[in-house]
Amino acid sequence: MIFRGDPLVYETLNNLKIPFEYHEHPEAPTVEVASKYWEGINSSHCKNLFFRNHKGNKHYLVILEHRKMLDIHQLEKLLKQGKLSFASPERMERYLGLKPGSVSPFGLLHDTEHHVHLFIDSELRNTQRLSFHPNLNTASLVISTPDFFRYLHWVGNSYEFIEYVVK
Repeated sequence: MIFRGDPLVYETLNNLKIPFEYHEHPEAPTVEVASKYWEGINSSHCKNLFFRNHKGNKHYLVILEHRKMLDIHQLEKLLKQGKLSFASPERMERYLGLKPGSVSPFGLLHDTEHHVHLFIDSELRNTQRLSFHPNLNTASLVISTPDFFRYLHWVGNSYEFIEYVVK
């Protein structure tokens, strides 16, 4: 089988002996579009958002449970990083090697300087399986939650859990 997406993702998962399920689908640049293709995929789905701070010298990948609506002001208060804005496509390419609509923690494979810090919805810790794009939004990969955290440990970026409650 030929897998769509970033070959480095598959190479890394194979080297780490992390099994995955591969699901090909039409282009899905948003959670709303992607949800149309999730039938039959037994997994917790994630919303992946890439931000920068006001000065533009820090970048963050925020991973939320997909049904949570984003309240940027609430998120700013929770993260205590000052004013946040979505990072530009150029910054996304520079730090994650990704294009808009394909944001994924697998993009951290391209962040060799470990510049990007992750904030992860604490609810996701309690799930069995997670799905993410393989750095291209025409497929989804499902991996076990413990394997996802093993991947994060291997890739080396800092991360912390957040209690993001939609008000």
